Amino acid sequence: MTKLTKTDLTKRALMAVRDYGVHLRLFQNAVNEWAGLNATDMECLRLLFFKGTATPSELAKRTGLTSGATTAMLDRLEKAGLIERRSNPDDRRGTLITPTKSAAENVVSCFESARNAQDELISSYSESELEIISDVFERFANLWEKEREKVKKDQKAPPLPSPTPNP
Repeated sequence: MTKLTKTDLTKRALMAVRDYGVHLRLFQNAVNEWAGLNATDMECLRLLFFKGTATPSELAKRTGLTSGATTAMLDRLEKAGLIERRSNPDDRRGTLITPTKSAAENVVSCFESARNAQDELISSYSESELEIISDVFERFANLWEKEREKVKKDQKAPPLPSPTPNP
């Protein structure tokens, strides 16, 4: 068997990361369809399951929605019985958003198969391999957070001039 060069392994690793992202997005789209939610509504739910509780402003910031679009999204999720709004004890004018217990139970059932498959896959690796895998994913998470911040910063820059039409 031919030993792969570092260049070959780098290409293979980057292709694997790309494929992971593509297949994760396809899985998320299937879950969105299963749940009958659009991608933004489901992203909001994911954020709430991750954080537990959030303000509408935090959700707007994380989803990139305007305050009006965030309110409409929260109205849809509340009407579907997936979130609850409650008063913010630290800000009497504010609202806190939490996922409902039934939403959590439904999501758990939807992801049970995927979670079991992940557990099976991860358990097949040694401790030293898991250290490397964890390091890679932690670094990629940090990389994407930094890149997201760059994009947000660039959005505040003046727009590029429009190309002039050819006479």
